[in-house]
This record gives sequence, C-alpha cells and structure tokens, in this order.
Amino acid sequence: MTHKNARIIVDALAFAFVLPIVAMAQGGSTASPSASLLLPVKIGVVSIQSAIVGTSNGQRDLQVLEKKFGPKKNELKSLADEIDALRKQLETQGPKLNDETRSSLVRQIDSKQKALSRAQEDAQNDYAEQQNEIVQRVLQKLLPVIEVYAKDNGLSVVIDGSKPWPEWPLVWASPSVDITKAVVDIYNLQSAGLEPRPSGASRQPRPEKAPQSTSPTSQGSQPPK
Repeated sequence: MTHKNARIIVDALAFAFVLPIVAMAQGGSTASPSASLLLPVKIGVVSIQSAIVGTSNGQRDLQVLEKKFGPKKNELKSLADEIDALRKQLETQGPKLNDETRSSLVRQIDSKQKALSRAQEDAQNDYAEQQNEIVQRVLQKLLPVIEVYAKDNGLSVVIDGSKPWPEWPLVWASPSVDITKAVVDIYNLQSAGLEPRPSGASRQPRPEKAPQSTSPTSQGSQPPK
C-alpha cells in the first residue's frame, strides 16, 4: 500500500478533539464569570490526523505496516485478476460452451468471488486494527506536546480541524491559528532526543565554546617579568 493510501485510511478514523487550557489565576484568586467573558481568548487549530501522519514515528510505523501487508495485497490482486479472467472467458466462450461446462465456470467465479470478499474484509479489519494501534500510540505522545505548546503560547482552546464542516464542527479558521506544523516539529525533535525551544522553535542552541587563547602563556612561554 502506498503512503497516500495509508493517509486515506487514517483519515477514515474519527477524531473528536477539543483541548481546553485553563489558566491559573495569579495569587489564587478566581475571576467572576462576567469578568472572564471580557478576557481575550486565543484559539489554536490542529489537524490531529495530519499531525499523526506527519510525525516521524507515524510515518515510519505506517510505512512498516504497508510493507507488512504488501504480500497480502498482491495475493488479493492475483485472485481478483483470476476472477476477471474467468468472467471474460464466460463472456467470450459462454455461448459456445455446453450447459455443464458453463455452469461449472459460473460456480468457479461465484466461489472465488466469495473467497475474495472474505479475504478482503479480513485483511482490511486486520490492517485497520494494527493501524489504529499506531495512531493511538502516536496520539498518546502528541497530546501532551499540544497541551504544553498551548500553555506556552497562551492558548485557551485547541480545536481539531482535521476535516471541513459539516463533517467536522470547525467552519473556518485563519491559517495563522493553525499549530499543526509547530507541534509536529516539536514532537519530532523530542523523538530525536533534541530539546525544542519553549516557543516551539527548532531546538535550544548549544553554548558556544570559549575561543582558545593565543597568548604567550597558553603557548608555554613564561610571562614577562
């Protein structure tokens, strides 16, 4: 299966994701409901489905899954090609065949078609189950990244915008509030053992090394008296 097909299958999984970030009031005080309505609310939008298939772990595991099911896909294709060949034979030679031969050919087609349908259903269920395990594994690591990013950037709510309205509740959002790439970059950096900056940039810069001294003292000569 191609990566594009894996993406389509992942998109078929339903994700309903709304992550509220509640800010703690300073000094232990709580704002009244009327006052909270006056506070500006920053909202972020993330495509959970795109984020999952965009992570390094997600891409790697989905590609491994596709390779694993490659032989099964070839097996199903061979059976489907065999059925097509029998159908063409029935169409072209059917009028010339006797009743017994024609009935036998029809039974072969029917039997192979039922076997193909069962095999396709079993393979699809098996693939979906293993793919869902990958999705859930990546999602468990991705959600904390989204939460930390939201808090660091003062977001009050993060909404999943994986699909357009009316299939998803999000009608429209400015590209400026899309945090998908930012959280995927952070996730990938953490998976690679790198520490991202609090703002979601690539990583913390390494401290610069002090330049080596070229003074006579460093070269082993005695300082002037």
